[in-house]
Amino acid sequence: MDDHDYLTGLFEAQRGQLRAVAYRMLGSLSEADDAVQEAWIRLNRTDTADVRNMGGWLTTVVARICLNMLRSREHRREDPLEERLPDPVVSPADGVDPEQEALLADSVGLALLVVLQTLEPTERLAFVLHDMFAVPFEEIASIIDRTPAATRQLASRARRRVRGAAPEPDPDVSRQREVVQAFMAAAREGDFDTLVSLLHPDVVLRTDMGPTVARGWNELRGALTVGQQALMFRRMAPFAHPVLVNGVAGALNVVDGKTVAVGAFTIADGRIVSIDILADPARVAGLDPAALIGA
Repeated sequence: MDDHDYLTGLFEAQRGQLRAVAYRMLGSLSEADDAVQEAWIRLNRTDTADVRNMGGWLTTVVARICLNMLRSREHRREDPLEERLPDPVVSPADGVDPEQEALLADSVGLALLVVLQTLEPTERLAFVLHDMFAVPFEEIASIIDRTPAATRQLASRARRRVRGAAPEPDPDVSRQREVVQAFMAAAREGDFDTLVSLLHPDVVLRTDMGPTVARGWNELRGALTVGQQALMFRRMAPFAHPVLVNGVAGALNVVDGKTVAVGAFTIADGRIVSIDILADPARVAGLDPAALIGA
């Protein structure tokens, strides 16, 4: 085996984790793939003879790349309030594809990724690497040019924000699906009281229609407000098919054989605490109904 084949083998063994790190950092599947590809290019250009822990070295490289991408994204963004939903990882209702398992470990739901988007780039890096991948603060500190103590503070601040805004979903997917089905049934029937009973009082509904639509991003809060919105879109309920979205119960809306929206439901203690709906035509076009619901 020559050196190139050896490096290729080492890299491929780490690819799943590297993509998982990049997805959590960037919230974009395509950008995560770009970051992993850039890490491969750097690996081939670097003398790694003295590297003892290739997995750790590659994780650090990907983290640096993602940090630069986040900073560049903030710098070129014309509207500082511009928001968008992270890319969803959509799977058939009967289970997650093995290739997606690394992406979805640690309950990395859309609701959590939305909160991560609100963090400063260094906070996000410290939280993702330490809390999700157990990278020591000493190693993270070298990436962001901070002391280990300062890095620990960044992660702690991020952790408090995440815990306050992204509750842990119920682990039983079957129970999640029952709640979503009841919600869809109530929407179809116009049963407002049942809708509200299934929603947490502080439920949040986030909808991303894409940048080509005026007010393409919308966020509503409160059971009464979200329930009223659900009634307004009751005509779409019959087109909703069960899927898994980032490992939790979700729905794929298909009209005339084309995906028009995908929604993720975060459920805690038997009630819906957040609904995240992506209806950006450019971003849902790649979700194949035939592969996901057999349509």
